[in-house]
Amino acid sequence: MQHGRHKWSALILTALAAAVVLTTGAQFRQMHRDEVIVPGPGVTQTRMLSDYFPALAGTTGDTEVYILDGEEPGATAFVLGGTHPNEPSGLMAAVILVERAQVKAGRLIVVPRGNRSGFTHNDPQEGSPQYFRLTASDGSARTFRFGSRATNPLDQWPDPDTYINPSGQKLSGSENRNLNRAYPGRPDGTHTERVAYAIMELIREENADVSVDLHEASPEYPVIHAIVAHEGAEDLAAMTVMDLDMEDIRMRLEKSPPTFYGLSHREWGDYSDTMAVLMETANPSQGRLRGRTDEALVLTGQDALYVRAAELGRLYVPYDDEGHPLEERVGRHLSSLAALFRNMEFVGDGEPFVIEEVPSFDEVMANGVGYYLNPAPARD
Repeated sequence: MQHGRHKWSALILTALAAAVVLTTGAQFRQMHRDEVIVPGPGVTQTRMLSDYFPALAGTTGDTEVYILDGEEPGATAFVLGGTHPNEPSGLMAAVILVERAQVKAGRLIVVPRGNRSGFTHNDPQEGSPQYFRLTASDGSARTFRFGSRATNPLDQWPDPDTYINPSGQKLSGSENRNLNRAYPGRPDGTHTERVAYAIMELIREENADVSVDLHEASPEYPVIHAIVAHEGAEDLAAMTVMDLDMEDIRMRLEKSPPTFYGLSHREWGDYSDTMAVLMETANPSQGRLRGRTDEALVLTGQDALYVRAAELGRLYVPYDDEGHPLEERVGRHLSSLAALFRNMEFVGDGEPFVIEEVPSFDEVMANGVGYYLNPAPARD
């Protein structure tokens, strides 16, 4: 009798273990499967980042590069999303450019998933959702991953005690997996440094006149609702901020500190001829004062603890019961990009950049982010 009970207990435990392994394995495979991006009619060519640095081929550092050529000659703009995959408005603004935008004069290059490895995992002990879902223009579901700020440890490990980045700056060891501390990169460096090097090669090879890195920051972070500009891009950024102010969209102008080595807004401008800027919107789902971190927080940006923090004067952006929803953050990025593009002909070589079908802040707020996504094709 005793032997029979032990046998059944062992069988039950074995079945439970098998179920856990199967479920975990399925989740692991799904996290390593890229979300669908559906290029719109404006995309004239799709390349890979490894085309600019072949050593990335076959690794999670490789990622799609979408090129939108205009009918008329003009300036070249580069937009990078997904540097930090727990900052979803940068990803979604880049995806909307790929799926909706049409360039009439000039050339647009978009990389939606800058650190593709970071989309394959979550930050440990943060309780973050793995995905968030949006409803596309035809009513179908589109799913996107909410990833980690850093490269997956499966691709780069262990972290050193101290990270010395390519410009010689000493940082905390975990920052060695932060793409936005690794510029200008190293061709023989870590996984993250090789991705940074490939992005620099893209900027240089394509002769990008302006390069924009799309980010988000927690509401308690001082540099937020801001455009951070390298000195070579200050005039362009200043005109952009003034245009946005006339649209009642408040974005501060911040100068790129000359000793902030490793960051895109510094090193892109120092190691190429591009005008480098970084844009920040307010994302409560990555902040330290937040409550429950779930898909609803990612989408609505509503959090009672942040409302209280605002009442206590602890935040750098207004915060009330409306929160900072994804549509506000994506709309802010898209309107900031549109204003920057309009002003490109007044700086540098004076070449025009004309782009259409980019929704405005008010349009995204009214219709939602998913409205500007194409229907996803069926997957196997």
